[in-house]
Amino acid sequence: MNWERLARANTHPLRVSILEVLSIDKGRTLSPKDLSLELQAPLSTVNYHVTELRRSNLVKVVDERQVRGAIEHFYRVIEPSENGSRAKRGRKAAGKVRA
Repeated sequence: MNWERLARANTHPLRVSILEVLSIDKGRTLSPKDLSLELQAPLSTVNYHVTELRRSNLVKVVDERQVRGAIEHFYRVIEPSENGSRAKRGRKAAGKVRA
């Protein structure tokens, strides 16, 4: 775990847990729904904290799929080497997903 990134996550216990779960086995890709089930926390709460982690450039969207008229996003922890290149491109470009 990168402690600098952890500190930027405001050390909220659920955010720390989300980062830990996503970091297992050299990085996992999970949706907020998956995280909600694994952490036994309400989906709306998990989704909020994943969004905040994304705004802090600690996680990124790596995939998305359509589910019953909605789009389910899948997240992965951003590696320290990726953080530098993302900051240079700017916040707007960092949120886009390539098909």
